[in-house]
Amino acid sequence: MWLLLLFIAVPLIEIALFIQVGGLIGLWPTLGIVVLTAVLGTSLVRSQGAQAMARLRNSFDDLRDPTEPLAHGAMILFSGALLLTPGFFTDTLGFALLVPGVRNWVLRELRKRVKVESMVAGQKQWRAQGSAPGDVIDGEYEVDDSSPRNGPSGWTQH
Repeated sequence: MWLLLLFIAVPLIEIALFIQVGGLIGLWPTLGIVVLTAVLGTSLVRSQGAQAMARLRNSFDDLRDPTEPLAHGAMILFSGALLLTPGFFTDTLGFALLVPGVRNWVLRELRKRVKVESMVAGQKQWRAQGSAPGDVIDGEYEVDDSSPRNGPSGWTQH
């Protein structure tokens, strides 16, 4: 329901702002501002995105939790999409997300609402108890059709 309201409200706000600003300064200056904010926003997103990628690489290199650099990178990417969308309201939101203090505030608010249960780095590799890496475990099996199945596969161990 919130998403539907957002898809209805944002274009209405943008249209109203275009009419108000266009009435104050005229058509061509209004269109010039829209193009200028897109160009300026693109260059800011590019530079801040590169910095966010460097912080993400450093977190991986130092084996630190990459959650914060990933979140900042996602917000920078989202701000780029907002800045490329023509309009004053979306540009304001996009430029706001390019401010590190605003991103930190958004991240704090998200952390209040999201709880991470566990985080695992790397893959676990299964190994039989008492065996060293590279040991081969040999076994035999046979299908016992005479007894009722105990479990989903019907295989028994002998």
